[in-house]
Amino acid sequence: MQGYLGIDVGSVSTNIVILSETGQMQHNLYLRTHGQPIAAIQNGLRSIMEQFQDLEVLGVGCTGSGRRLTGVLSGADLVKNEITAHAVAAMYCHPEVQTVLEIGGQDSKIIVIRNGVVSDFAMNTVCAAGTGSFLDQQASRLGVAINDFGGLALKSENPVRIAGRCTVFAESDMIHKQQVGHSIEDITAGLCESLVRNYLANVGKGKEIREPVLFQGGVAANAGIRAAFEKQLEVKLIIPEHFSVMGAIGSALLAREEMLENPRPSSFRGFTIADRHYITSSFECTGCPNMCEIVRLTDDSGLLANWGGRCGKWDSDGVVPGKAVTAAANNAAENTYIDRAKSLC
Repeated sequence: MQGYLGIDVGSVSTNIVILSETGQMQHNLYLRTHGQPIAAIQNGLRSIMEQFQDLEVLGVGCTGSGRRLTGVLSGADLVKNEITAHAVAAMYCHPEVQTVLEIGGQDSKIIVIRNGVVSDFAMNTVCAAGTGSFLDQQASRLGVAINDFGGLALKSENPVRIAGRCTVFAESDMIHKQQVGHSIEDITAGLCESLVRNYLANVGKGKEIREPVLFQGGVAANAGIRAAFEKQLEVKLIIPEHFSVMGAIGSALLAREEMLENPRPSSFRGFTIADRHYITSSFECTGCPNMCEIVRLTDDSGLLANWGGRCGKWDSDGVVPGKAVTAAANNAAENTYIDRAKSLC
Protein backbone atom coordinates (compact mmCIF):
# COMPACT_ATOMS: atom_id res chain seq x y z
CA MET A 1 0.00 0.00 0.00
CA GLN A 2 1.25 3.46 -0.94
CA GLY A 3 -0.09 6.73 0.37
CA TYR A 4 0.46 10.24 1.67
CA LEU A 5 0.54 11.28 5.32
CA GLY A 6 -1.03 14.49 6.58
CA ILE A 7 -0.34 15.64 10.15
CA ASP A 8 -2.12 18.54 11.84
CA VAL A 9 -0.88 19.29 15.36
CA GLY A 10 -2.91 21.80 17.35
CA SER A 11 -3.12 22.79 20.99
CA VAL A 12 -6.10 20.50 21.67
CA SER A 13 -5.99 17.78 19.01
CA THR A 14 -3.45 16.00 16.83
CA ASN A 15 -4.91 14.70 13.58
CA ILE A 16 -3.28 12.26 11.18
CA VAL A 17 -4.66 11.01 7.86
CA ILE A 18 -3.55 8.62 5.15
CA LEU A 19 -4.60 9.43 1.60
CA SER A 20 -4.25 7.02 -1.31
CA GLU A 21 -2.17 7.76 -4.40
CA THR A 22 -5.26 9.34 -5.94
CA GLY A 23 -6.08 11.43 -2.85
CA GLN A 24 -8.84 9.26 -1.35
CA MET A 25 -9.22 8.88 2.41
CA GLN A 26 -7.80 5.59 3.68
CA HIS A 27 -7.53 6.20 7.41
CA ASN A 28 -7.76 9.05 9.90
CA LEU A 29 -6.96 9.57 13.57
CA TYR A 30 -8.23 12.28 15.92
CA LEU A 31 -6.12 12.33 19.11
CA ARG A 32 -5.99 14.65 22.09
CA THR A 33 -2.68 16.49 22.29
CA HIS A 34 -2.83 16.97 26.09
CA GLY A 35 0.02 19.49 25.91
CA GLN A 36 2.43 16.82 24.65
CA PRO A 37 2.59 17.09 20.84
CA ILE A 38 5.58 14.77 20.45
CA ALA A 39 3.89 11.99 22.43
CA ALA A 40 0.64 12.52 20.47
CA ILE A 41 2.47 12.26 17.13
CA GLN A 42 4.31 9.15 18.26
CA ASN A 43 1.10 7.50 19.49
CA GLY A 44 -0.62 8.25 16.19
CA LEU A 45 2.23 6.94 14.05
CA ARG A 46 2.53 3.85 16.25
CA SER A 47 -1.16 3.14 15.72
CA ILE A 48 -0.80 3.53 11.95
CA MET A 49 2.29 1.31 11.89
CA GLU A 50 0.38 -1.45 13.68
CA GLN A 51 -2.59 -1.27 11.29
CA PHE A 52 -0.73 -0.68 8.02
CA GLN A 53 2.49 -2.64 8.26
CA ASP A 54 3.05 -2.56 4.49
CA LEU A 55 2.44 1.19 4.07
CA GLU A 56 4.94 3.00 1.85
CA VAL A 57 4.82 6.74 2.51
CA LEU A 58 5.15 8.72 -0.71
CA GLY A 59 5.05 12.12 0.98
CA VAL A 60 4.36 13.87 4.29
CA GLY A 61 2.69 17.24 4.84
CA CYS A 62 2.39 19.08 8.17
CA THR A 63 0.26 21.95 9.39
CA GLY A 64 -1.18 23.38 12.60
CA SER A 65 0.32 25.46 15.38
CA GLY A 66 2.91 22.71 15.96
CA ARG A 67 3.82 22.34 12.29
CA ARG A 68 7.47 23.35 12.64
CA LEU A 69 8.11 20.80 15.37
CA THR A 70 6.14 18.16 13.47
CA GLY A 71 8.02 18.88 10.25
CA VAL A 72 11.40 18.36 11.88
CA LEU A 73 10.25 15.32 13.81
CA SER A 74 8.74 13.52 10.82
CA GLY A 75 11.04 14.74 8.06
CA ALA A 76 8.10 16.36 6.28
CA ASP A 77 8.28 17.07 2.57
CA LEU A 78 6.05 20.11 2.97
CA VAL A 79 5.06 22.39 5.89
CA LYS A 80 2.15 24.78 5.37
CA ASN A 81 0.03 27.12 7.49
CA GLU A 82 -3.49 26.20 8.60
CA ILE A 83 -5.25 28.66 6.28
CA THR A 84 -3.76 27.06 3.18
CA ALA A 85 -4.33 23.51 4.43
CA HIS A 86 -7.99 24.07 5.39
CA ALA A 87 -8.74 25.94 2.16
CA VAL A 88 -7.21 23.19 0.00
CA ALA A 89 -9.17 20.48 1.84
CA ALA A 90 -12.42 22.45 1.59
CA MET A 91 -12.05 23.04 -2.15
CA TYR A 92 -11.10 19.40 -2.71
CA CYS A 93 -14.23 18.16 -0.90
CA HIS A 94 -16.57 20.87 -2.26
CA PRO A 95 -15.05 22.69 -5.28
CA GLU A 96 -17.87 25.26 -5.29
CA VAL A 97 -17.25 26.43 -1.68
CA GLN A 98 -17.10 30.20 -1.15
CA THR A 99 -16.78 30.49 2.65
CA VAL A 100 -15.10 28.27 5.22
CA LEU A 101 -15.89 28.58 8.93
CA GLU A 102 -13.37 26.70 11.08
CA ILE A 103 -13.37 26.47 14.86
CA GLY A 104 -10.83 24.39 16.70
CA GLY A 105 -9.79 23.99 20.30
CA GLN A 106 -7.85 27.23 20.77
CA ASP A 107 -8.27 29.16 17.54
CA SER A 108 -10.91 29.92 14.97
CA LYS A 109 -10.69 31.21 11.45
CA ILE A 110 -12.74 32.27 8.46
CA ILE A 111 -11.56 31.75 4.87
CA VAL A 112 -13.16 33.57 1.96
CA ILE A 113 -12.77 31.77 -1.37
CA ARG A 114 -13.68 33.28 -4.70
CA ASN A 115 -13.24 31.50 -8.04
CA GLY A 116 -11.18 28.77 -6.42
CA VAL A 117 -8.70 31.17 -4.81
CA VAL A 118 -8.40 32.36 -1.20
CA SER A 119 -9.24 36.07 -1.40
CA ASP A 120 -9.41 36.89 2.32
CA PHE A 121 -9.11 35.29 5.74
CA ALA A 122 -9.02 36.14 9.43
CA MET A 123 -8.15 34.37 12.68
CA ASN A 124 -9.11 34.99 16.27
CA THR A 125 -6.87 37.02 18.53
CA VAL A 126 -5.50 35.92 21.90
CA CYS A 127 -9.01 35.50 23.37
CA ALA A 128 -10.42 31.96 23.30
CA ALA A 129 -14.06 32.97 23.88
CA GLY A 130 -15.04 31.80 20.41
CA THR A 131 -13.29 28.42 20.43
CA GLY A 132 -13.82 24.83 21.49
CA SER A 133 -11.92 25.18 24.75
CA PHE A 134 -14.49 27.80 25.81
CA LEU A 135 -17.28 25.26 25.37
CA ASP A 136 -15.27 22.56 27.15
CA GLN A 137 -14.77 24.79 30.18
CA GLN A 138 -18.40 25.81 30.43
CA ALA A 139 -19.65 22.26 29.88
CA SER A 140 -17.43 21.12 32.73
CA ARG A 141 -18.80 23.84 35.01
CA LEU A 142 -22.35 22.86 34.11
CA GLY A 143 -21.59 19.18 34.74
CA VAL A 144 -22.50 18.32 31.15
CA ALA A 145 -20.51 15.97 28.90
CA ILE A 146 -19.30 17.92 25.88
CA ASN A 147 -20.78 15.24 23.59
CA ASP A 148 -24.24 15.99 25.07
CA PHE A 149 -23.85 19.77 24.95
CA GLY A 150 -25.27 20.34 21.47
CA GLY A 151 -28.22 18.02 22.01
CA LEU A 152 -29.24 19.88 25.16
CA ALA A 153 -29.02 23.21 23.36
CA LEU A 154 -31.41 21.99 20.67
CA LYS A 155 -34.03 21.23 23.35
CA SER A 156 -34.10 24.83 24.53
CA GLU A 157 -37.33 26.78 24.09
CA ASN A 158 -36.06 30.09 25.47
CA PRO A 159 -32.26 30.54 25.10
CA VAL A 160 -30.83 33.06 27.56
CA ARG A 161 -28.51 35.78 26.38
CA ILE A 162 -24.98 35.35 27.74
CA ALA A 163 -22.16 37.85 27.31
CA GLY A 164 -19.63 36.26 24.98
CA ARG A 165 -16.93 38.82 24.25
CA CYS A 166 -14.71 37.48 27.03
CA THR A 167 -14.41 34.04 28.65
CA VAL A 168 -14.33 35.58 32.14
CA PHE A 169 -17.47 37.67 31.58
CA ALA A 170 -19.23 34.75 29.90
CA GLU A 171 -18.55 32.46 32.83
CA SER A 172 -19.74 35.07 35.33
CA ASP A 173 -22.88 35.67 33.31
CA MET A 174 -23.52 31.93 33.02
CA ILE A 175 -23.22 31.49 36.80
CA HIS A 176 -25.71 34.33 37.31
CA LYS A 177 -28.18 32.66 34.93
CA GLN A 178 -27.84 29.43 36.92
CA GLN A 179 -28.46 31.25 40.18
CA VAL A 180 -31.69 32.82 38.96
CA GLY A 181 -33.01 29.43 37.92
CA HIS A 182 -32.66 29.13 34.14
CA SER A 183 -32.64 25.57 32.82
CA ILE A 184 -29.51 23.79 31.61
CA GLU A 185 -31.02 23.58 28.12
CA ASP A 186 -31.57 27.34 27.92
CA ILE A 187 -28.08 28.08 29.26
CA THR A 188 -26.34 25.71 26.82
CA ALA A 189 -28.29 27.24 23.93
CA GLY A 190 -27.33 30.70 25.17
CA LEU A 191 -23.67 29.68 25.28
CA CYS A 192 -23.85 28.39 21.70
CA GLU A 193 -25.38 31.63 20.48
CA SER A 194 -22.82 33.58 22.50
CA LEU A 195 -19.92 31.76 20.82
CA VAL A 196 -21.40 32.36 17.37
CA ARG A 197 -21.92 36.09 18.07
CA ASN A 198 -18.32 36.35 19.26
CA TYR A 199 -17.05 34.57 16.15
CA LEU A 200 -19.03 36.71 13.71
CA ALA A 201 -18.17 39.96 15.53
CA ASN A 202 -14.43 39.31 15.85
CA VAL A 203 -13.35 36.74 13.27
CA GLY A 204 -15.98 37.27 10.60
CA LYS A 205 -16.13 41.05 11.00
CA GLY A 206 -16.29 42.80 7.62
CA LYS A 207 -16.26 39.52 5.66
CA GLU A 208 -18.92 38.72 3.09
CA ILE A 209 -20.23 35.25 3.89
CA ARG A 210 -21.52 33.69 0.70
CA GLU A 211 -22.98 30.24 0.15
CA PRO A 212 -21.94 27.45 -0.08
CA VAL A 213 -20.58 27.68 3.48
CA LEU A 214 -18.50 24.86 4.93
CA PHE A 215 -18.22 24.43 8.69
CA GLN A 216 -15.22 22.39 9.78
CA GLY A 217 -13.01 21.80 12.81
CA GLY A 218 -13.83 19.85 15.96
CA VAL A 219 -16.61 22.23 17.04
CA ALA A 220 -18.56 21.36 13.89
CA ALA A 221 -19.62 18.20 15.75
CA ASN A 222 -21.69 20.37 18.11
CA ALA A 223 -25.28 20.44 16.85
CA GLY A 224 -26.06 23.49 19.02
CA ILE A 225 -23.32 25.55 17.39
CA ARG A 226 -24.43 24.48 13.92
CA ALA A 227 -28.00 25.53 14.67
CA ALA A 228 -26.84 28.88 16.11
CA PHE A 229 -24.79 29.64 12.98
CA GLU A 230 -27.66 28.75 10.66
CA LYS A 231 -30.03 30.90 12.73
CA GLN A 232 -27.81 33.99 12.69
CA LEU A 233 -26.50 33.66 9.12
CA GLU A 234 -29.78 32.37 7.67
CA VAL A 235 -27.90 29.88 5.54
CA LYS A 236 -27.60 26.10 5.46
CA LEU A 237 -24.16 24.94 6.54
CA ILE A 238 -22.34 22.09 4.82
CA ILE A 239 -20.50 19.77 7.21
CA PRO A 240 -17.76 17.80 5.41
CA GLU A 241 -17.63 14.07 6.09
CA HIS A 242 -14.23 14.35 7.78
CA PHE A 243 -14.80 17.80 9.30
CA SER A 244 -12.54 17.22 12.32
CA VAL A 245 -9.39 16.36 10.33
CA MET A 246 -9.64 18.78 7.39
CA GLY A 247 -6.32 20.43 8.19
CA ALA A 248 -4.54 17.08 8.01
CA ILE A 249 -6.34 16.26 4.74
CA GLY A 250 -5.22 19.56 3.24
CA SER A 251 -1.60 19.03 4.27
CA ALA A 252 -1.62 15.51 2.77
CA LEU A 253 -3.10 16.86 -0.49
CA LEU A 254 -0.44 19.56 -0.62
CA ALA A 255 2.29 16.97 -0.02
CA ARG A 256 0.86 14.86 -2.84
CA GLU A 257 0.87 17.84 -5.19
CA GLU A 258 4.45 18.69 -4.22
CA MET A 259 5.75 15.16 -4.78
CA LEU A 260 3.96 14.82 -8.12
CA GLU A 261 5.33 18.13 -9.37
CA ASN A 262 8.84 17.49 -8.04
CA PRO A 263 9.28 13.69 -8.03
CA ARG A 264 11.75 12.45 -5.43
CA PRO A 265 11.90 9.98 -2.55
CA SER A 266 10.08 11.23 0.52
CA SER A 267 12.23 12.54 3.37
CA PHE A 268 9.90 10.83 5.87
CA ARG A 269 12.05 9.52 8.71
CA GLY A 270 10.03 6.35 9.09
CA PHE A 271 7.65 4.99 11.69
CA THR A 272 10.57 4.20 13.99
CA ILE A 273 10.38 7.81 15.18
CA ALA A 274 7.48 6.58 17.33
CA ASP A 275 10.02 4.79 19.53
CA ARG A 276 12.78 7.42 19.66
CA HIS A 277 13.45 9.71 22.59
CA TYR A 278 13.18 13.43 21.82
CA ILE A 279 14.01 16.41 24.00
CA THR A 280 12.90 19.98 23.37
CA SER A 281 14.54 22.92 25.08
CA SER A 282 14.86 26.64 24.51
CA PHE A 283 17.12 29.56 25.27
CA GLU A 284 16.95 33.32 24.85
CA CYS A 285 19.21 34.91 22.28
CA THR A 286 20.80 38.10 23.64
CA GLY A 287 22.27 39.25 20.35
CA CYS A 288 19.83 42.13 19.88
CA PRO A 289 16.84 43.80 21.63
CA ASN A 290 14.40 41.29 20.08
CA MET A 291 15.48 38.69 22.68
CA CYS A 292 14.14 35.83 20.53
CA GLU A 293 13.32 32.50 22.14
CA ILE A 294 15.19 29.80 20.22
CA VAL A 295 13.66 26.32 20.33
CA ARG A 296 15.97 23.31 20.09
CA LEU A 297 15.02 19.71 19.26
CA THR A 298 17.41 16.83 19.90
CA ASP A 299 17.20 13.06 19.82
CA ASP A 300 19.54 10.16 20.59
CA SER A 301 21.86 11.12 17.74
CA GLY A 302 22.21 14.78 18.73
CA LEU A 303 20.75 18.05 17.49
CA LEU A 304 17.96 17.89 14.91
CA ALA A 305 17.05 21.55 14.53
CA ASN A 306 16.84 25.04 16.02
CA TRP A 307 14.17 27.60 15.14
CA GLY A 308 12.39 30.65 16.46
CA GLY A 309 14.73 33.53 15.69
CA ARG A 310 13.68 36.46 13.54
CA CYS A 311 16.99 36.93 11.75
CA GLY A 312 17.71 33.27 11.08
CA LYS A 313 21.19 33.20 12.57
CA TRP A 314 20.29 30.31 14.87
CA ASP A 315 18.51 28.32 12.16
CA SER A 316 20.11 24.91 11.87
CA ASP A 317 21.20 25.23 8.26
CA GLY A 318 24.11 22.91 9.00
CA VAL A 319 21.67 20.10 9.76
CA VAL A 320 19.02 19.05 7.29
CA PRO A 321 15.79 18.72 9.32
CA GLY A 322 14.43 15.19 9.28
CA LYS A 323 17.58 13.58 7.89
CA ALA A 324 19.37 10.86 9.81
CA VAL A 325 22.99 11.90 10.39
CA THR A 326 25.72 10.74 12.69
CA ALA A 327 26.12 12.29 16.11
CA ALA A 328 29.59 13.54 15.12
CA ALA A 329 28.25 15.24 12.01
CA ASN A 330 25.39 16.73 14.00
CA ASN A 331 27.71 18.13 16.65
CA ALA A 332 30.12 19.51 14.05
CA ALA A 333 27.26 21.23 12.27
CA GLU A 334 25.99 22.60 15.57
CA ASN A 335 29.38 24.09 16.43
CA THR A 336 29.59 25.65 12.97
CA TYR A 337 26.36 27.64 13.19
CA ILE A 338 26.82 28.46 16.86
CA ASP A 339 30.15 30.09 15.94
CA ARG A 340 28.42 31.84 13.05
CA ALA A 341 25.64 33.08 15.33
CA LYS A 342 28.09 34.45 17.86
CA SER A 343 29.93 36.34 15.13
CA LEU A 344 26.66 37.96 14.03
CA CYS A 345 25.67 39.10 17.53
